[in-house]
Amino acid sequence: MKPQVTIIMATYNRAHFIVETLHSIQQQTFQNWECFIIDDGGTDNTKEVIAPILEQDSRFQFLKRPDSYLKGLPGCRNFGLDIANGAYIIFFDDDDIIHPDNLQLSLSVLNQEQLAFCHYQKKSFELENPEFKSEECKILQKLNADNLHDVVIQQIGLASCTVLWDKKCFETIRFKEELLYAEEWECYIRIISSGFQGVIISNTLYFNRKHPNSNTAEFYSNNPIRKKSKSDAVLLVVSNLKDKKILTNQFLRHFIQMAYDYKEFNLFSSIITTLELSGFLKLKWQLFYMFFPVRLYLYSLKKKIVS
Repeated sequence: MKPQVTIIMATYNRAHFIVETLHSIQQQTFQNWECFIIDDGGTDNTKEVIAPILEQDSRFQFLKRPDSYLKGLPGCRNFGLDIANGAYIIFFDDDDIIHPDNLQLSLSVLNQEQLAFCHYQKKSFELENPEFKSEECKILQKLNADNLHDVVIQQIGLASCTVLWDKKCFETIRFKEELLYAEEWECYIRIISSGFQGVIISNTLYFNRKHPNSNTAEFYSNNPIRKKSKSDAVLLVVSNLKDKKILTNQFLRHFIQMAYDYKEFNLFSSIITTLELSGFLKLKWQLFYMFFPVRLYLYSLKKKIVS
């Protein structure tokens, strides 16, 4: 029987975590899925550790990322997208735990609402594995280009593993393989800004493991590779919104404020160059950028006085 859902999981030296992740996938109440475990050139014994699962459950396939795809999460995910058989796509990480009702609940919402994607909630854990709860499914809001701003500023956090997608969202869209952080943020903005509509539900269906070797932990530790990637992703988002003629002043203020944290990568100058602004507008945003620290200081001073 053709699988209805394709699960794409990149893996790299996660032999100590991945078995728990695969077991949580096997415990899904919805069973018609395939799972591609795509090795990104790891050097540990991941394949040996998961060999019993591969032998017992043919829905799992362990594959090497071909050299035609760049090393990293985006390359592995693009490879998975190119070979996916399912009508729906979901990305799971190799060190997390998935709620048993993840696929069943997300699919039922998509079928009921007739939309292109379903975003659910996630919760972090460290030492003790999470406790699964059965909750009433509540639709919090619809998500489309009208509220894209909340995705851009990450008020709505579309993490890579918190969305079930209709495969049609990826017919012409792939992850940017040169990005090594924020690749899902950039990619998902392209999907929503292209007109695809989705829904956000209240249920916590994914549990991400917190540990110092994750991409997110490295970014918040100011890893220069991850930080440079976020800067590059910002520039790609700016270019995409400009091309689609939806780059509002509200968006632009946000990006230029962000640029102050990426001075070492000349993000502000790159944004201004990408926008091809007239002399007056260029001066306007240069002054906005120049005086941003002053405004920030005055704002914090005001908060202290009020409190």
